[in-house]
Amino acid sequence: MQLFTTLRNAWRIKDIRRKLLFTLAMLIVYRGGSFVPIPGIDSSWIRENILGGQQGAGGGLFGLFNVFTGGALSKFSIFAMGIMPYINSSIIVQLLQAVIPKFEEWAKEGAEGRKKLTQVTRYGTIVLGLIQSIGMSLAFRQAISVSKSANPGGYYLTMVIMVLSLTAGTSFLMWLGEKITEKGIGNGISMIIFASIISSLPTSVLQASALLKAGEITIINILVIMILAVLVIAGMVYVSEGERRIPVQYAKRVVGRKMYGGASTHIPLKVNQAGVIPVIFATSLLMLPQTLGQFWNNKILAKIAGFFTMGTWSGSILASILIIFFAYFYTAITVNPVELADNMRKNGGFIPGIRPGRPTSDHIMRIINRITLAGALFLAVIVVLPYIFEGLVGMNIGIGGTSLLIVIGVALETMKQIESQMLMRHYKGFM
Repeated sequence: MQLFTTLRNAWRIKDIRRKLLFTLAMLIVYRGGSFVPIPGIDSSWIRENILGGQQGAGGGLFGLFNVFTGGALSKFSIFAMGIMPYINSSIIVQLLQAVIPKFEEWAKEGAEGRKKLTQVTRYGTIVLGLIQSIGMSLAFRQAISVSKSANPGGYYLTMVIMVLSLTAGTSFLMWLGEKITEKGIGNGISMIIFASIISSLPTSVLQASALLKAGEITIINILVIMILAVLVIAGMVYVSEGERRIPVQYAKRVVGRKMYGGASTHIPLKVNQAGVIPVIFATSLLMLPQTLGQFWNNKILAKIAGFFTMGTWSGSILASILIIFFAYFYTAITVNPVELADNMRKNGGFIPGIRPGRPTSDHIMRIINRITLAGALFLAVIVVLPYIFEGLVGMNIGIGGTSLLIVIGVALETMKQIESQMLMRHYKGFM
């Protein structure tokens, strides 16, 4: 009841209502564009030969890609590439901050520096989108309709239209996401991915209903899935919000006639600092052999793809190892204990019982290593759990661990943003 009361109070405020309606309108535009096909393309060929005839997460890497685009790939619409080039560009720019001094300098300049990095990310999105669209056009060239009635422009003209349409679609989604962030509620890019993943849920419900009517599953199977889903979601929220707080004490300083410092605060270190990035990297690498096996009919490659397939013992173990590796790697890139210790020392801060300088950075590093291991193991369990559930109940869950992590993460961030808007107006929030 508290949730609905808060939503009702939020809706009564004109500013928040306008932001909610704007976000909803932009998401409707996005979902509408997902049904606009690129002319001259036989989308049924893509569904049968690339996605295995499935609309969901089938078809290896392209199946996962299809989930993140909300089924746009299976229809080969103008949004078939989704927002992934922008995400890849953002990750690359973030990683390059540790390598290129100019990027690191911009990251420390505040708002002006972030504008420059955002501009670089936009240009990177166009370049990556162009490269990816050319690759997709070559990979799916057999989907080009050969009849003159379906393809009056010819083979090569259709290829050019494919490349331009896919690149333009990604550029439009990038603009749409930035507008949602600017004028709506939540992070625009995250909201687009959220809408894409959620759009597959009605199809999963219809499939479950069909299996129930056919007698292939029972109501007990569905109840078990619902109970397990509630427990998993509760665990995800608990771990996603979990953090280790390192106490920091600031010494008193006398400047002129005023005394500064003497306050106690803490450094919040999230248990799952890397978020969903390690899962995306790990699953993409594991699905790569399976995807390559779709284009080359080779027995050796098929055996290799079977070894890496998610859901098998070998695939689950490799996925867990890769997730742990990328969790440590991404955390090491984004969190710098030496910089934290140096900033504390410059501002007269120290961790009680720990000497400033090198001992402080070593202490922070030990804590990061411990909580990162817990967060990485949690991510590995979440990725493997859906395959265990499918084996127990005998039906496709319809939404994987990666998708569920993204959905819950976006939902939590959006709730926090609405809560902050409510607190500014003295209303009770969600949390």
